[in-house]
Amino acid sequence: MRSLTLGQRWTQFYVLTKPRVVQLIVFCALIGMLLATPGLPPWRTVLAACVGIWLIAAAAAACNLLVEREIDKRMKRTAWRPTARGEITPVQISVFAALLGVAGSVVLALWVNALTLWLTLATFVGYAIVYTVLLKPASPQNIVIGGASGAMPPVLGWAAIRGDVGPEAWLLCLIIFLWTPPHFWALALYRVEDYRQAGLPMLPVTHGSEFTRLHIFLYTIVLFAATLMPFIYGMSGWIYLAATVVLGLWFMVLAFMLWRHYSDHLSRRVFRFSIWYLAALFAALLIDHYLSPWLFA
Repeated sequence: MRSLTLGQRWTQFYVLTKPRVVQLIVFCALIGMLLATPGLPPWRTVLAACVGIWLIAAAAAACNLLVEREIDKRMKRTAWRPTARGEITPVQISVFAALLGVAGSVVLALWVNALTLWLTLATFVGYAIVYTVLLKPASPQNIVIGGASGAMPPVLGWAAIRGDVGPEAWLLCLIIFLWTPPHFWALALYRVEDYRQAGLPMLPVTHGSEFTRLHIFLYTIVLFAATLMPFIYGMSGWIYLAATVVLGLWFMVLAFMLWRHYSDHLSRRVFRFSIWYLAALFAALLIDHYLSPWLFA
């Protein structure tokens, strides 16, 4: 194992937390907090919930990299990770993940509420164990079933502020749940050889490109229907409706193009757009939440 400076070692442990993924998780949880109350939620609760959720999500990410370090060695996309290169030992990863998980649990227990703590820990188990250990290496539907844990952040945020979980929170969860397969399968399409070499039964590996592309398109249709539900339920107003129609139609157009005329470039385009799509959709929900009562009073 090569000698590393303190800064390089810090960077490696930071990589273990999957920063971009965890930032998206915290962003979605924050949206759930802001939507859970008509005005601004208590900032101390928001801060504590964001910190606690970040810590436990980062612990789950580290556990994921620990379990998949041998798989990561065989994939070009992940071979650079310090876990795949053997630059961080399993013991170091385990201790790091445990410290993050315990710290996050303490923060949520002391400064948020028990419901948020238990829901966050259940999400940790769903991702780090059910998805990573059981589903991912065993089923081509791994990302569909495992997507349930990835869809939980708005529910965690809602519970942090309200102390309960209402139907509005589950609508947000449903949107992310349906968004996950087209998002991830678009990536899997142009990384299919990586997954085949790693021995993972991703849908493009087990059922082929055309089958996967069709399912991406079908999921965008179902997703579009689900994104209309906050407006139909009365959770959001016309600002959100306009945004979700534009975003959803364009997502379906891109998915249809990918289905009918595949290229790696288009697959990457769909993958990148899916990230912006989710961020823009939730931002539209937030803008609508605060502006609609004022504009349409």
